[in-house]
Amino acid sequence: METPRFLDEIAFEELFRNHFKGLIHFAVTYVKDGEAAREIVQEAFLNLWEKRERIDLSKPVKSYLATAVRNRCLNYLRDHKKFSHDLLDLEQLPGNDYYEQPDRLVEADIREKITGSIGELPEKCREIFVLSRSENLKYQEIADRLQISVKTVEAQMSKALQHMRNRLGEYLSVVVIMLLR
Repeated sequence: METPRFLDEIAFEELFRNHFKGLIHFAVTYVKDGEAAREIVQEAFLNLWEKRERIDLSKPVKSYLATAVRNRCLNYLRDHKKFSHDLLDLEQLPGNDYYEQPDRLVEADIREKITGSIGELPEKCREIFVLSRSENLKYQEIADRLQISVKTVEAQMSKALQHMRNRLGEYLSVVVIMLLR
């Protein structure tokens, strides 16, 4: 098993050099202000540098940066109220895929981690989770099918979701994006 490599000055400089301008263009699509976009991207890089000892380079740092910039842009828009909700709907602002094309290897890795996490659940808990998430059954339908109470279904789903949050927390934003496709 390979030891994770963490963000050092050289890797940080490389990330900055390779992605700073692209992230500014990405931010401008949201905030429509070059100076604000530049500040937002600088803040994202500063935040990344401050967390450098906890950033594992075996994980997609580029996706982390794109998500951080997007979230900061949305916060900027919310805080500055320089927009109209109708205008946002008309412009159909892009998601992270505007900046970063999906990385099939990362996606496959995350899907594998999801499958592994589901496999770690106790049998009944896993069965209930799969019926809810894969077959889109309502809690009452699951209870009827398995001949258990709705409260039992709720308790098992709560247990399953907590397990999934614990195991996949670092991938949560990417998992949500994958599930929305």
